[in-house]
Amino acid sequence: MRELRVIGLEPDGSHVVCADASTGEKFRLPADDKLRAASRGDIARLGQIEIEMDSQLRPREIQARIRAGASVEQVADEAGIPLAKVERFAYPVLLERSRAAEMAQGGHPVRDNGPAVPTLAEIVTQAFRARGHNIDDAAWDAWRDEDNHWVAQLQWQAGRTTNAAHWRYQPDAHGGTIVALDDTAFDLIDPDFGRPLRGLAPVASDEPEQLELAEFPTEVEVPSIEPEEIIEADVTEEPEDAPAPSEEPEPAAPKIAPHQTNNKDKRGKPALPSWDDVLLGVRSSGR
Repeated sequence: MRELRVIGLEPDGSHVVCADASTGEKFRLPADDKLRAASRGDIARLGQIEIEMDSQLRPREIQARIRAGASVEQVADEAGIPLAKVERFAYPVLLERSRAAEMAQGGHPVRDNGPAVPTLAEIVTQAFRARGHNIDDAAWDAWRDEDNHWVAQLQWQAGRTTNAAHWRYQPDAHGGTIVALDDTAFDLIDPDFGRPLRGLAPVASDEPEQLELAEFPTEVEVPSIEPEEIIEADVTEEPEDAPAPSEEPEPAAPKIAPHQTNNKDKRGKPALPSWDDVLLGVRSSGR
C-alpha cells in the first residue's frame, strides 16, 4: 500500500491534494463528509455515510423499519446491503424492543370488570400450564404499530403449528395495561383456561354408527274376536201370501245335514262356535 501525504487544497476547496512521498506523484481526494469523518476518527458517522452511499435507505429509515417489527435480515434483503451494516444501526433499536416486551409482561390485562390484578406473564404462565404447554419454549417480542403504540407478541410452537398472540401495551405508573388484539390473545387471558385455543371440527369415523334398538314387549296380546251370531231362517214358517192347500200331495221337507241339526242348544237356537273353533278353524263336532 502506497503512502500519501496531504500537500494542500484545490482553489475551490472541493478536493484535497496529496502526493506520493517516494515518486512525487500527485493525487486528489474529494473533500466530502466521508473524508471529514475519517479524519476525525468518527467510525459511526463513516459507516452511516457508507450505508447512505451503498443503499437508498438512510440509517434513520433502517431504524424505523426495525422499530416497526422488521428483522435485520429483512431490512438487509430489501436494501441489498450486508447484514453487518444493518446490525450497526439496528442494535440499539433491538434493545428498545426487548425492553418494551419485558415491560409488557408486567402489564395488567384489561377484562370486562377492569384491569386484572395478576400480570400478563403470570396469567399466560398459568394458562400454558393448564393446557400442557411450557412457557419457557415461547418467545416474547414487541414493536410499535402505525399509531406509535407498543404491540407485544408471544409466539410458540405446538406440534407443527406456530401460534402467536398479540396485545396492545400502554405503559403507565402502575405497570401498564394490556388489551388483546386477536382471539388467541383473548383466550390466553380468559379466566377459563381449560378451553382449547381454537375450535376443532369433528373428524368423520370409518366405523358404522351404532343405533339403539327399541325395546319391544316379549308377549303380544291378541285382541279378542267376538264371533258373529249365525241366524238361520225358520223353515217351518209359511209366508203370509201362501196359496191355499190343494189336494195334491205336499212336497217332502228338505233334508237337513246332521251337523246342522246337532248344532242347536236346548232352546232350539243355533249354537255359537267355541274360541278354539275361531282360532284353529275346527268345528266343535270335529269335522
